[in-house]
Amino acid sequence: MTDIASKYDPRLKSRHASEKRFKAYGILAILISLGFLALMVTTILIQGIPAFSKNYVGLTIVFDEEVINPDGDRDPAKLGSANYTKLARSALRKLFPDVKKRKERRKLNAILSSDAGYELRNMVLEDLSLIGTTKQVWLSASDEAELYFKGQISTELPEDQRKLNDIQIGWLDTLTETGVVDTRFNTPFLTSGDSREPELAGIMGAVLGSFFTLLVCFVLSFPIGTLAAIYLEEYAPKSRLNRLIEVNINNLAAVPSIVFGLLGLAILLNTFGLPRSTPLVGGMVLALMTLPTIIIASRASLRAVPPSIREAALGIGASKTQTTFHHVAPLALPGMLTGAIIGMAQALGETAPLLMIGMVAFIVDLPGGVTDAATALPVQIFLWADSPERGFAEKTSAAIIVLLIFLVIMNLAAILLRRKLETRW
Repeated sequence: MTDIASKYDPRLKSRHASEKRFKAYGILAILISLGFLALMVTTILIQGIPAFSKNYVGLTIVFDEEVINPDGDRDPAKLGSANYTKLARSALRKLFPDVKKRKERRKLNAILSSDAGYELRNMVLEDLSLIGTTKQVWLSASDEAELYFKGQISTELPEDQRKLNDIQIGWLDTLTETGVVDTRFNTPFLTSGDSREPELAGIMGAVLGSFFTLLVCFVLSFPIGTLAAIYLEEYAPKSRLNRLIEVNINNLAAVPSIVFGLLGLAILLNTFGLPRSTPLVGGMVLALMTLPTIIIASRASLRAVPPSIREAALGIGASKTQTTFHHVAPLALPGMLTGAIIGMAQALGETAPLLMIGMVAFIVDLPGGVTDAATALPVQIFLWADSPERGFAEKTSAAIIVLLIFLVIMNLAAILLRRKLETRW
């Protein structure tokens, strides 16, 4: 049949060839997009996975009572202010008794993290029976030692081009050979707040800040957005004013996010005097940004409800409000929730509006509520990416991995929720 058609229509073969070329171009475009996506994800994984492991140095610590609590009264204030760093450094120097000069001692002490003394202090405060005993303790290695243990410092480079000199590298090799270096899962990265030291920095403070921010955003945007959509779709008359409102809502969905940050800075902070760098203000700004998305998605869900549902409800005597809230809105709820989750996922990755309201501050303590000073996970990534310390490079990629996991989970939840709750007509 095709041969006969080609005989009478010479252009048919050309149209078939054009269709095949177009199909090939589409497949090629998809493959190129997937290739770039795979390259990006692979690069992030290669750089970020090492951050989920942490190296510890095992030292035999003598919990000398003369150093920790010479008075013997076990006063928590005195125990907390004792010089625990001295205990850690003394134990490290016992492994290298040949180190005598002050400069060499400083280089040797740099193998341990600056948090080693605090780790010992917390151990003593949790268990006072350690005072006066000797015990092997695993203490965090410094950032430079971490990079060397993970193979990110090359010994082939000249000594003046790396942070560790040949003597320090020799000490680290000796510690590895004697079996006092252990690699474990980096739990503090997921449970602690930010720090100036790369080996101590964690994302829990930023995760909690994002959680409280999204909580405020959802509480404000979802009810307002869905009610606005119900009014515009079910109650609002077709007037020039309402058409103008609809156009502006569609335009607001395309406004750059930094504009909402400027709005929050000018009104919420400068006019109303709300506290800076708090999830409360951040959630309010993100709520303004996600409202157009929720309204548009909710209106589309309401329009998807068949008119017969409304007609049947009105036919048995239901009022307009009963028809809307007892029949139409429940059927449109899956689409509304999907739009809200997608809007929350978009808000989770926003940085610019949060920078404008001061959530870029260096916050160490974990926030306990919406009015506590906090930062957000995208802002934390921005801060680490701008840090000169090399150890923050892998922390940045690891935080991006965590952010991507949250985004995938939220989008997957939106898809599953829609499939489970939607009604097929």
